[in-house]
Amino acid sequence: MNLWRTARLIAAKDLRIELRSRVVVNQVLPFAALVMVMFAFALDKDTTLQRVSPGLVWLATMFSLLVLVQRSFAVETADGALDAIRVAGVDPAGVFLGKSLALAAQLLVLEVLLIVLAVLLYQAGLDGHGAVLLVTTLVPATLGLGFVGTLYGGLAAGARGRETLLPLLLFPVVAPVLIGATRATEAALGAGDAVTSDGWPWVALLTVFAVLFGVGGSLAFGPLVEE
Repeated sequence: MNLWRTARLIAAKDLRIELRSRVVVNQVLPFAALVMVMFAFALDKDTTLQRVSPGLVWLATMFSLLVLVQRSFAVETADGALDAIRVAGVDPAGVFLGKSLALAAQLLVLEVLLIVLAVLLYQAGLDGHGAVLLVTTLVPATLGLGFVGTLYGGLAAGARGRETLLPLLLFPVVAPVLIGATRATEAALGAGDAVTSDGWPWVALLTVFAVLFGVGGSLAFGPLVEE
């Protein structure tokens, strides 16, 4: 099978597992929503909430990413499915891309919910130009998180103490996405007197990040899983 057919099949498999288990719906979405609500109670000031709402959206996304990555690879390693895929000669790059796309699809659903909550709970503003910037921001940011999560999830999958090792590996690497996505979302929502034009350089940074980890992860995923 070629690379993209493999990626499509792996992504479809992961999404079917999610549809049957409903981990995102029953656990991750309520967890992320609860984080947003708790921040609203903790800060308890409209101007502060409006200013920090973009950062809270992406911070809640990062926490949820950790849960999703651990869940994805726990399913693969529990019955040796990842080893079986490797022994069967399936292209590791296709496996990497497929799992990354499935993870990104789940994250995208989560991010849309968090943005809606930010608009409702924190009274964040969003106009037409901001909506275009926001949608453009979500694509590279979500893909970047999917690539990094899959790469480091595969690296930590077979390690002892992977539940604590994964956040130590993952969070420092996704810091550029957290910064760039937060700044771009601030510009989209007009938080802190930011204007829409301020967000486009950050979108460019997110795109470079996604491309680098997409290409690098495709090349490195196979050797990392072998180790």
